[in-house]
Amino acid sequence: MSRSREEISLSQDGSSTKEARQQAEKAARKASPWIERLARFGYLAYGVVYVLVGFLAVQAAIGGGKTASQEGALSTVLRAPLGKVLLGLIVVGLLGYAMWRLIQGVRDPENEGKDARGIVKRADHVVNGLFHGALALSAGQLALGGGGGSGSPDDLAAQLMSQPFGRWLILAAGAIIIVAGLYQFRKAYKADFRDEIKSGEMSASRKRWTTRVGRVGYVARGVVFGVIGVFLALAALQTDPQQARGLGGALQTLAQQPFGPYVLGTVAAGLIAYGVFMFVMARYRRIRPA
Repeated sequence: MSRSREEISLSQDGSSTKEARQQAEKAARKASPWIERLARFGYLAYGVVYVLVGFLAVQAAIGGGKTASQEGALSTVLRAPLGKVLLGLIVVGLLGYAMWRLIQGVRDPENEGKDARGIVKRADHVVNGLFHGALALSAGQLALGGGGGSGSPDDLAAQLMSQPFGRWLILAAGAIIIVAGLYQFRKAYKADFRDEIKSGEMSASRKRWTTRVGRVGYVARGVVFGVIGVFLALAALQTDPQQARGLGGALQTLAQQPFGPYVLGTVAAGLIAYGVFMFVMARYRRIRPA
């Protein structure tokens, strides 16, 4: 008996879908090595930024007066010999890091799942990707002489506060950043970042130092995130956008506390440790782009 037109059409559609899927998988496998290289270069660039921020914060702690922020770190690179070239490489690295984070969130190559915990982790990857994409854009503008940056945190808070429900959005953002800070402390305590590392390729002493450096780095990030989140929440609750703080403002706030230079110096050392930890991730991170 001859097949009906509908059966033939369905068969052709199924064959076309299968062929398209195979072509997509083939393209993903072909692109995977380049994605992995860009991701590793991204971790390296991300580490450089954190190390520079930490050193600037150390200088501020001992009275150097330099701006300890990501923008300040990028400006420091620009002033170095061959600064535009170095900053251009950092831009490429940050774009690679942003792309990898977006792939983690959208394609879920590490099978984090679709349950509540998996969705939260994947959403965090996407937010990280967008943030570092914006940071790469700012660094690119700086390298091209455009000044970089998109306004101070209080300017951005003021713009958002003027919108409908803007105050509540700022409050929600502050709460999310505080939770993210608590999550940094959790990662430091559990040291579950070790699950992301190819530990079989590391010596026992390197594993120990990686764990210590990672823990110190995550604690420092937790402190900074907590300060940023609290001040964002205060800005919303008091309807005062000038309360908003970015990374630089958070570090400056720590410096103004009792024993401020010691507190700032300790956090600065932690940020440097996190940058070093990113160098380790650049070499040993398990990366499965497809």
